[in-house]
Amino acid sequence: MRFVMLARNPNLYSHLRIVEAARGAGHQIDVINTLHVHMNITSNSPRLRYGGQDLPRYDAVIPRIGASVTHYGLAVLRQFEMQGIYPLNESVAIGRSRDKLRALQILARAGVEMPTTAFAHGPRKAEDVIREVGGAPVVIKLLEGTQGMGVVLAETDASAKSVIEAFSAANVNIMVQEFIRESGASDVRAFVVGGRVVAAIMRIGKTGEFRSNLHRGGQARAISISGEEGEVAVRAAAALGLNVCGVDMLRTKRGPMVLEVNSSPGLEGVEAATGVDVAQEIIAFLEHNARHGNTETRGTG
Repeated sequence: MRFVMLARNPNLYSHLRIVEAARGAGHQIDVINTLHVHMNITSNSPRLRYGGQDLPRYDAVIPRIGASVTHYGLAVLRQFEMQGIYPLNESVAIGRSRDKLRALQILARAGVEMPTTAFAHGPRKAEDVIREVGGAPVVIKLLEGTQGMGVVLAETDASAKSVIEAFSAANVNIMVQEFIRESGASDVRAFVVGGRVVAAIMRIGKTGEFRSNLHRGGQARAISISGEEGEVAVRAAAALGLNVCGVDMLRTKRGPMVLEVNSSPGLEGVEAATGVDVAQEIIAFLEHNARHGNTETRGTG
């Protein structure tokens, strides 16, 4: 089979591993810079060009689209879908997951348990929003934040109100969540491929840090998740329409709660901690599912 990966940095661990797994299984794979692709949008003849030439008709496209180029990256991915090329994750599903508020609304509709979350426009509703989630301490998140950036723990109602007012003055969108104290600075990431959890890790934040992100100095260790945690992770992926994703959950007294679903999760932490060849799992999924025209969105939505 012939695959193409959309990635701005081909030398990242995750990208190198996917390329290695594809070639190890006897497939061809090209890695192209998402921002260097340009599109010819013509009725009944969608084309993609790269380096002055039309791109070939691949069997599947593997989107590794950075958060900072989501808008353009999804436009490129939709163009592949319009050509009938199978996407590892569809453009609509990635778009849902990248919009944190929309993702939580979809998960809530599907009955997936999450920390109580509130959202309002402007600082005038700050006190109401804090009250909605049960009062301080609360976690305040930028909707556009990634890798733990733009996430603040406010210990008191007064400090929470000050943070909300400061973010509002900067004209950024935020949401406020209850703080699950018993989870400490740890969470569970379940790596879902094709409707099943293939690996799971616990991420533990460094001393003095309430965020568990590996990019912020956290550590990862392999764990066995419960049947309930596995079911929640698979249900969250299905609700958003993602074939491959990392589902981040908290272990709470009320059961597993989903924090976020990452449509382009890194492989390094999970492979190093668990020894599972997640890249090979991804390629195996494509081998079984990549067929021309087997895309639900067909570039719409």
